[in-house]
Order: sequence, then C-alpha cells, then structure tokens
Amino acid sequence: MLDISTRELVKATVPVLKEHGVTLTRHFYARMFEHNPELKPVFNQGNQQSGNQQQALAMAVLAYAEHIDNPMVLMPVLTLVANKHVSVGIRAEHYPIVGKHLLASIKEVLGDAASDELIAAWAAAYGQLADILIAQEAAIYTQAAALQGGWTGWRSFVISQKIAESEEITSFYLRPADGGKVPAYRPGQYVSVKVFVPELGIMQPRQYSLSAAPGGECLRISVKREAGIENKPAGLVSNVLHRDLHEGAILDLAPPMGDYVLHEDRETPVVLISAGVGVTPKMAMLEHLLHNKTSRQVRFLHACRHGGVHAFKHHVRELTGAHAHVKSMIYYESPRVNDRPSVDFDYSGRLNLQAVANEVILPEADYYVCGPIPFMQAQITSLRALGVAADRIHKEAFGSGGFAH
Repeated sequence: MLDISTRELVKATVPVLKEHGVTLTRHFYARMFEHNPELKPVFNQGNQQSGNQQQALAMAVLAYAEHIDNPMVLMPVLTLVANKHVSVGIRAEHYPIVGKHLLASIKEVLGDAASDELIAAWAAAYGQLADILIAQEAAIYTQAAALQGGWTGWRSFVISQKIAESEEITSFYLRPADGGKVPAYRPGQYVSVKVFVPELGIMQPRQYSLSAAPGGECLRISVKREAGIENKPAGLVSNVLHRDLHEGAILDLAPPMGDYVLHEDRETPVVLISAGVGVTPKMAMLEHLLHNKTSRQVRFLHACRHGGVHAFKHHVRELTGAHAHVKSMIYYESPRVNDRPSVDFDYSGRLNLQAVANEVILPEADYYVCGPIPFMQAQITSLRALGVAADRIHKEAFGSGGFAH
C-alpha cells in the first residue's frame, strides 16, 4: 500500500487528468514510439491513428488515480487488461519502458506543475500498478501453457478453410501448423492474430473471438471486413485477412484469452444477445451448449442491418430448429426486398427487449450481451429496467482498452 502523502499527491492530479489526460497520453505514445520503435508491432496502430487508444489510456489512468486508495476496486478491469496484455505478448520487461516514458510525459506536459514530489508519487503509483499486472499476467501465461494444446507467445496455424458468412464477415478455420493439439478454451474467449500490414510496414496484432465451440479439430475466427467510412479508416488487419490471406496461408496466433465466458457451473437459462459481428462469441456459446446436450433454456437474439450482413443465418436456424428448449429471435433493422419474414428474420426494426420480455426474461437466467457500445448500453438499460440483477448481465464490447495495450 502506498503511503498517505503519495496517495494524496496522485489524487491531486485528478482534475488535471480530466482536463489534459488525452494530451498526456498522446504525448506518451508518440514519445515511446520515437524512442522504442520496436514496440510499435505490439500496439494497435489503427487505434493509435483514430485516437481511440489515447482516449482509453487516459480514462484508465484517471480511474487509477481516482481509486488509488484501493486499486483492488479496479480488479475486474485489471483482469481484462491483463488478458489483453498476454494476448499481444506484453511481458514484465516492458513495464519499465512504459513507466519511463509515462513519467517523462507527465513532466513534459505539465511542466512546472510536475514537481519532483509529484513525479516521485506517480513513480510509486505506477510501480504498484505494474506489480499487480505483472503478477496477474504471469499467472495467465502459466495457465495458458499448462492447458491441453497450450503455449505462450505466438504459434503458427494454417488456414485450412476460408468461408464467407455474409457480405462482411468471413470465417477462417485454423489448424496448428506443427501438427499438435488444438488448444482448449472456454466459449466466449478470443485469440490474437498477427499479420504483416503493408500500409504500415510492420506486423500488427488484433483480437478476434473464437466463433465455434471448443473441442474441434481446428479453431474458427469470423472476421468482419471493416470498410473505411466518413471519418473512420478501413480496418488495417481485417482487410489484409479478407484480401490477402487464403487457404494454405500461415497465421500466427496467441493462446485463447479473456474472461467473458459462458458460465457452465449452473443449469439456469441462457440468453444470448448480440448485434453485428458481436454474434461471434455467441456462436461458440450456442454450439457448445447444444453439443453438450444441455437441458438449459436458451434464447438467441441477434440484430443486424439486413439479410446481406446476417452471418450464420442458416446454421443458427438449423441449430435452434432441432431443439425445443432453444428459440432464436432475429431482428433486421432495414430489411431488403428479398429478405423473407419468418424465414430469414423474425422482427423488423431494432431489437426491443421490452416487447419480447415474456420470452426472454426467465427465472435466474444469465444474459450475455455483445456488440457496438450504443447497442450494449441500450440492452443493458432494458434488462435492468425489466428487473434483471446486474450480476446476471455479462457484457463485452469490441474495441480498444487497457493501460498499456
């Protein structure tokens, strides 16, 4: 535990972080990449260009300063960060580098306001945070290596099949290039892939949910090709995967990670709620439940724009149609002329939990929500209004996050 004077100095920077946090983190990343360019392949340069990562880091530093008296309050967030760090290969030796540039950035951005005492306080605070994350990550690395088919670092996989699931989403079936075992994982987890991005001239990692049930002969990821629209640039890695990598190509993967997973320690109902490419971890959960002949009531709710972007349409219909205790509800926000009601989709417009509450609000159910942040916020608000306890709502947003990732 940090001493009182150190904690008070850190907390005193909260107003400054609220006002200048993004400026600080932008300066930090620029400084670190200038002095340590070898770290660029570890960090998502797409999020760097968009500013998402600077914003995420600024919010994380602010949260840490606000909770410096009891950083364990942030443990759920730190667990998420630790998983992300392991998934891109961040190790203990990276923390001194990050710390050096973070402290230097505080000094350079705040100028005279950054006294020697303040820098010393933040050095101690960063050291405490680093120790927490290093310990968590060491445990995750050890666990990943100990699992059946497990490893640490990067392992080569062959693309054995490449199948279009919709106009935007393509599945990649991946087999270990070394002929070894496919790793064990839990439904809902993700893997990091690493590919060379010609536009940047470096390797880049990205996380993609495993979209098939564990226990198969290969891994499956299902990747949305992110097209450039308005002020949003095209996805650097997703376009390489869709455009340049075909069956027989090699992909480097990190071990499965993440704590957004299906709870298998209970027999209560499961409600899976997704939008867009958020369907991918739900496919792993749905397949796993049905492959294991569960008797749990299952509801599968999915929203997308129209039939052209509806991934796994036929597969979900086959799975749910064969099981009386499973029901799917598909929403098309703007159906196309050839989209068939009651065949391709069940409801027009946006997903509305209030309207189907009798079908989806089940006793002691767990609710798994995944998709764009506005969609998730709306569904969580609806679930809470319908009386669902917060600890029964499990969520994951796709995007940047973390202190150092």
